[in-house]
Amino acid sequence: MCDRLGKHSRLKGGHLTGPNPTDRGKKGSKIHLICERTGLPISLAISGANLHDSQALEPLIRGIPPIRSRRGPRRSRPAKLHGDKGYDYDHLRRWLRERGIVPRIARRGIESSQRLGSHRWVMERTMSWLAGCRRLHRRYERKAEHFLAFAGISAALICLRRLVRADAQNRSAS
Repeated sequence: MCDRLGKHSRLKGGHLTGPNPTDRGKKGSKIHLICERTGLPISLAISGANLHDSQALEPLIRGIPPIRSRRGPRRSRPAKLHGDKGYDYDHLRRWLRERGIVPRIARRGIESSQRLGSHRWVMERTMSWLAGCRRLHRRYERKAEHFLAFAGISAALICLRRLVRADAQNRSAS
């Protein structure tokens, strides 16, 4: 809707957008993701493009749903967390240890990022699977809830593809 002067009544880009530091300050959103060691998405969130990754870690960890196992209690947190140098903060390491999660985070200025190669590759692959969904490549929705819903649908499709592939492999083996 436009008012009588031709100005839009809503903010451009909607809620949870921010100036992108790498794209001339255009408003954009960032997808934050935690995945397990094979690349299945576990927790997903969105934020403005100018939010630092370290600020989104705590809500992502809290958003991990309980996982059923055949034996023992439900697991609601991972045993360890691999992260790059963007998560190297003492308060985050402390927070993870308090919850029984072993932080495997590269230290800034001390360790090389090459050490996380195989773990980082899994994460990058999962992000590219998400980016393969055209709807997530550019944010068309004004409402953050809609964009998060589309991101959740694409994460569910990633899980479905993995289940279908595993089922096909099990059928061919028997």
